[in-house]
Amino acid sequence: MRLALVLAAAVTVLAGCTSATSTTTIPTVSAVVPKPANAADMTAPPSAAVQECGDKLASLRPLNPMPTPGAMPADSTMAKIVARGKLIVGVDQNTYHMGFRDPFTGEIQGFDIDMARGIAAALFGDPNAIQLRAITSDQRIPMLKAGEVDIVVRTMSITCDRLVDVNFSAVYYEAQQQVLVKKNSGFTGMDSLGGKRVCASRGSTSLRNIANAPSKPVGVSVSDWTDCLVMLQQGQVDAVSTDDVILAGMAAQDRYTEVVGPSVAAEPYGMAIPKGNEDFVRFVNGVLEQARANGAWRNSYDRWLDGLIPGPPPAPPVPRYKD
Repeated sequence: MRLALVLAAAVTVLAGCTSATSTTTIPTVSAVVPKPANAADMTAPPSAAVQECGDKLASLRPLNPMPTPGAMPADSTMAKIVARGKLIVGVDQNTYHMGFRDPFTGEIQGFDIDMARGIAAALFGDPNAIQLRAITSDQRIPMLKAGEVDIVVRTMSITCDRLVDVNFSAVYYEAQQQVLVKKNSGFTGMDSLGGKRVCASRGSTSLRNIANAPSKPVGVSVSDWTDCLVMLQQGQVDAVSTDDVILAGMAAQDRYTEVVGPSVAAEPYGMAIPKGNEDFVRFVNGVLEQARANGAWRNSYDRWLDGLIPGPPPAPPVPRYKD
């Protein structure tokens, strides 16, 4: 009898143990995704643009005849570059298909790079007589004015305010500013982004156009376009807005994004050259004339940009000259 009572008590204890509910609280921490360095919301619009400068796309007429490679006119800007032994060019290294670093070779390549090498070939007879200096958008004009580069070939739009500080070649590519968003975001263009965060590179015309958009989006500035793509992927901005050729390169790298909406603004690209080097502007325009005539422009477009942007391939831009 006594043994039966002990066993019954043991069963009762075990039943109590199995029926009791025990919970363990596991602490959780919300991860904070860091923003790219130097990313900042615009607290005020960029400084006002110079509104009037005549025909901003009209450059200086090319040299005629063009000098033979290696035999530049005495005391010319070109002769000084040849004497140095290389052309120094400010370029991008982060814009897919325009100016980007090949992950396998480490070489910077793209449409802009082909255009720059064409100038080196016309100067030296060698497209490799060149030093490519990777710079950000907001370094373009300061480095030209400081004499650290001979020319900038970096998706740079011709504007009246920039013409105050530098000279431009004739237009060598015609881009359009558009908007990049995540697929299925519901955004259809700049008009649908009122109050939303829209990223652009510091020192770009895109940032000013975002600030002036009637829908009143919130501009976010970064050092490089790749930072905009990272912030879009991390949900830190709602959209990226810049030139269609740059956005198309981003979309090609991330299939969960898409370019949407109509053009926000025309963005005609020119090659920027320091003030005082007007002879070099004429020389570069001569090189561009040759590239249009001999198929070099078309060959480079077909290699890097064909199929990247919807629609038929464009013809090379028709140059305009003011003299």
